[in-house]
Amino acid sequence: MRIAFLAAPEGVEQVELTEPWRAVLEAAGAPRLVSTKTGRIQAYHHLDKADTFAVDEDVVTARAGDFDGLVLPGGVANPDFLRMDERAVSFVKDFFDAGKPVAAICHAPWTLVEAGVVRGRTLTSWPSLRTDIRNAGGTWVDEEVKVCTCAPATLITSRKPADLKAFCAAFMTEFRKAAGG
Repeated sequence: MRIAFLAAPEGVEQVELTEPWRAVLEAAGAPRLVSTKTGRIQAYHHLDKADTFAVDEDVVTARAGDFDGLVLPGGVANPDFLRMDERAVSFVKDFFDAGKPVAAICHAPWTLVEAGVVRGRTLTSWPSLRTDIRNAGGTWVDEEVKVCTCAPATLITSRKPADLKAFCAAFMTEFRKAAGG
């Protein structure tokens, strides 16, 4: 099971990267960090710098077809940077076009809005995104985790770091299905 984690060079909320990453590893999966630049990304604990992480692949060379699923960690700045990069937005949309599951937490649905993939879907996020999601044609709910299967690509969303346990359990169920296990 190969899972892509898409993060901008700066601004990802560290725990929203590391906890889902650990869930994939514990399931004997192969997580791969994809970013808009090679080298290392700078993670944050809220607004304070945290650790850096090595990028495995640039979004230019990464292909949705090489993965069984996609995780979009949050952080306020991370999805804002990603939604301004056409290549990152295209990479996200490719997972939906291929019918592969996508998991997004906290502010990460901003990138989904930019990719034009929330219309007709029900999802959750950090509460400040609810208007953006509604304006993009989605239905916003205030739930710990929401699994939306109304289209070929299953969408798994959560609101915040406190939801990580439920988020990881839900996306791992969907990723296993996609990987044939």
